[in-house]
Amino acid sequence: MKVCTDSCIFGAWIANAVEKKKINPQNILDIGTGTGLLSLMLAQKCNATIHAIEIDKNACEQAIENCKLTCLPDRQAVMGTRIEIFHADIKNWKPSLQYELIICNPPFYENNLLPEDERKNIAKHSAALNLEELIVVTNNLLSNGGALAAILPWHRSKFFEETATMYSLFIKEKIKVKQTPSPNYFRVMYLLQKQKTEPSTKEITIKNGRNEYTQEFKGLLKDYYLYL
Repeated sequence: MKVCTDSCIFGAWIANAVEKKKINPQNILDIGTGTGLLSLMLAQKCNATIHAIEIDKNACEQAIENCKLTCLPDRQAVMGTRIEIFHADIKNWKPSLQYELIICNPPFYENNLLPEDERKNIAKHSAALNLEELIVVTNNLLSNGGALAAILPWHRSKFFEETATMYSLFIKEKIKVKQTPSPNYFRVMYLLQKQKTEPSTKEITIKNGRNEYTQEFKGLLKDYYLYL
């Protein structure tokens, strides 16, 4: 599975929130870790224990390999004692603890035409986990003071917000993402919690009118992109 820009900006945004103590998790759950990207970005910024769940066996093995090869300052993260990767279906996951932070880049498409590749069906479409199931699972695994971080396509945001509210998960922070200065948003990033509060809403643009990365994008990604 390829690493895409929106996954990188999402991981950097959450890692930045953790680094600045907006969230202070001891235990983090990464649902659908794929290549392990989000877990590795968070491990670079905090000392939490990270459990990364992946339903696809090949992707799970790739995530394990990526963690072994990553040169983080804390060798424990490389050896897997801080990042533990599990080949499992999150709907059947029964951990002995609750998590202060759950992160997820969920399947984007629901009831759309599916590609022939079954692995990509699961990774990109809600064949194994739809948004309502994600919210139900999250609610059960999240500690009372914990937060859920998720990124979604713009067209799924209204449904996601309504469903989250129905299960008593409320927006703490919402970031609307543009690819360019055009008026159209293409992604939205959320930080949700069980306590109702006045939500903060902001936006970020990836590239300016000259097709260059914006300063806000560079500020988030400078610790991860070698050429920024």
